[in-house]
Amino acid sequence: MVVWMACKTYVFEMKVSGTAREALEQIDSKSYALPFNAEVREVVKVGVKFNKETRTPEDWVVN
Repeated sequence: MVVWMACKTYVFEMKVSGTAREALEQIDSKSYALPFNAEVREVVKVGVKFNKETRTPEDWVVN
C-alpha cells in the first residue's frame, strides 16, 4: 500500500504469517519504494504484522 502525504510518501507491506521485519525486508528486496525515490517527498517504508485472530496491527517497523 502507498500513501501520499504533503511531505512524505509511505510505502507499507503487511503480513499476517510473517514478521514486521520480514515485511520491511520485502519492500527492499522487491524494490517497492524505488518508483517513489525520484519524488521531492521523503519516502518512509513501513512493515506491519497483523494478528490473525483480532485482525489488528500487532507490530510494525519503520525505516
